[in-house]
Amino acid sequence: MYTSIVSPEDQPQIDSYIPFEECTGATVNYEGSRQFEAQLLVRIEAGNAPDVAYVPQPGLIEKIATDFPDAMVPVGEAAESNIDQYYNEAWKLYGSVDGTLYGAPLGANAKSFVWYSPMAFADNGYEIPTTWDELLALSDQIAADHPDSKPWCAGIESGDATGWPATDWIEDLVLRVAGPDVYDQWVTHEIPFNDPQILEAMNLADEILRNEEYVNGGLGGVTSIATTSFGDAGLPILDGACFLHRQASFYQANWPEGLDISENGEVFAFYLPGLTAEEKPLLGGGEFTVAFSDRPEVAAFQAYLTSPEWANEKAKVSGPGWVTANSELDPANLESPIDQLAYELLTDPNTIFRFDGSDLMPGAVGAGTFWSNMTQWIAEGKDSQAVLDDIEASWP
Repeated sequence: MYTSIVSPEDQPQIDSYIPFEECTGATVNYEGSRQFEAQLLVRIEAGNAPDVAYVPQPGLIEKIATDFPDAMVPVGEAAESNIDQYYNEAWKLYGSVDGTLYGAPLGANAKSFVWYSPMAFADNGYEIPTTWDELLALSDQIAADHPDSKPWCAGIESGDATGWPATDWIEDLVLRVAGPDVYDQWVTHEIPFNDPQILEAMNLADEILRNEEYVNGGLGGVTSIATTSFGDAGLPILDGACFLHRQASFYQANWPEGLDISENGEVFAFYLPGLTAEEKPLLGGGEFTVAFSDRPEVAAFQAYLTSPEWANEKAKVSGPGWVTANSELDPANLESPIDQLAYELLTDPNTIFRFDGSDLMPGAVGAGTFWSNMTQWIAEGKDSQAVLDDIEASWP
């Protein structure tokens, strides 16, 4: 087993394999590497691929299939049966290349969240919004009630990956404004990046992220978003300098240790609403397992990793910050209330799930011009249409 998860975070992974080893007599040798993505390709090219690897982006599965067409082994019957039975059908789509299923879903995360302080909401009589208009009305109310604070705080600085939190905003809003079919066409370039529907989504993001009345509480004005670390961006909620922060479920790891993260606690999160209360689009991410050997024990292990047995074992040994989209996970095994909320959304039959768009696009765009142009949009006030036109021009 080869992954990007290194010590000490690797121990829950290793522990979760114990039932499989005890049941089958197989031994799983675990190797984690901080250079995983680059080294995986090197190992495949050298004919030294691992039996199984955790792949964090569908785009990497497609790259392996394109560059090394005989390297990966299609997902076996037992694993595929589990996926059909226990997962939203979108996960099968994202693990496939040209109709062949190579990636079996593993962990997941939900990105369509707004972090807030339940205590501050209670003190001010604020209610959780259920539509986009209600979210804007709440923002206006906060601005009026608290002239020395701001409704929102945000940060997109992330080293070489600066800009990615802003791309998540746009992806979430494309999913809400244009719907899942157009979203799919956008990320695969069946429609141009600068399609008018994408501009409409950017304009909605503009109403919040480039609104001096709304941002950037405790951190500065609009341009401060570009230099504020994404990990620090929500912290002004704790002293009342801001009230709302859009970020994924995994942001729970960025709050100070010992903080009460719960529905009635110091911080929690609510679902980023759709245009109507009935619509439930959900942006998310996750990992997949891919196999490079067709030995029966490898197929059995990949099947185990798609099973309810593994999902529940992993939840028990993981602690906060891990969730899966496997519908047979017992949410009581998830230690964190925010993980339980993410799981509820990921497995809700009414949820329209879509994978993070920049992870699906070619690297030159998804991890290139999309990030850099969104940074210019914030830092330099670059025109929205110009941003979309430049990204479209960069599509390989």
